[in-house]
Amino acid sequence: MTNSARAWLLAARPKTLSGAAVPVMIGTSMALADSGNYVEGAFSWTAAVLCLLFAFVMQVDANFVNDFYDFAKGTDDNETRLGPKRACAQGWVTLDAMKRAIALTTCAACVIGLPLVYYGGLEMILVGIFCVVFCFLYTTHLSYMGMGDVLVLVFFGVVPVCICYYVQLHTCTWQVLTASLACGLVIDALLLVNNFRDRDTDSAAGKMTLVVKIGPQAALALYLGVGVAAFLAGVAFWLSGHLLAFLLPLVYLVLHVFTYLKMKHIWQGRQLNECLGETARNIFIYGLLVTLGLLL
Repeated sequence: MTNSARAWLLAARPKTLSGAAVPVMIGTSMALADSGNYVEGAFSWTAAVLCLLFAFVMQVDANFVNDFYDFAKGTDDNETRLGPKRACAQGWVTLDAMKRAIALTTCAACVIGLPLVYYGGLEMILVGIFCVVFCFLYTTHLSYMGMGDVLVLVFFGVVPVCICYYVQLHTCTWQVLTASLACGLVIDALLLVNNFRDRDTDSAAGKMTLVVKIGPQAALALYLGVGVAAFLAGVAFWLSGHLLAFLLPLVYLVLHVFTYLKMKHIWQGRQLNECLGETARNIFIYGLLVTLGLLL
């Protein structure tokens, strides 16, 4: 199975692509909904597809980097790991092959993102550079310093939502910024449950995530809080004339609360992977409901 197609598929972690898709869905649908208020015909489906492809490839790139460096640092220990198995740690993908894959996906993301200069201007190059640089810094340094949640808020919320809107309409409103923060909070729930599950092994490995720093009780409360805050931030949709985009995510909030209660009951161990899967589902449902609310 070493370096097989199945091994690479597992290393790419396709289930994480929903987290990359949701910010693009929200930013793009907001631009599509608002395009009639600016210049008719301003919306470009080509730019929207490029944003989605860039997000997907960068997510896979980040997964490869995480797989490689966590194994190299000894964070992924087969005997103590509670989460899904990792390709390098299991020997499914060799380290040399993973290095080449990281280089390839990084270059592919740059090639895909470069045409966005035509739609968003030269500043898109700077955005792309920041995305690539922090893709590496997250796993290699910042996640060990408790900065992971901040990066999720920025690079799964503010940056993708605002940029997807900006490349279409060349502006960014306070409503878009608020929506981007809500999106970042929703996706941060995935990191929180992941780190909540791994709090003991992370602490032993010297990985000082936010959960390790504040403790499990506060982390559990924070998990609930990010979902509630994200829903309340959706008032920006209502104030911009999209009431359904505010109301429909109430379904997401109910599901989020149920997942929180399950986390609280399970508390620790591999069974928390159920909450990880539910959180990923909740994130996608949130993105879908907001998108439907904006377009309807």
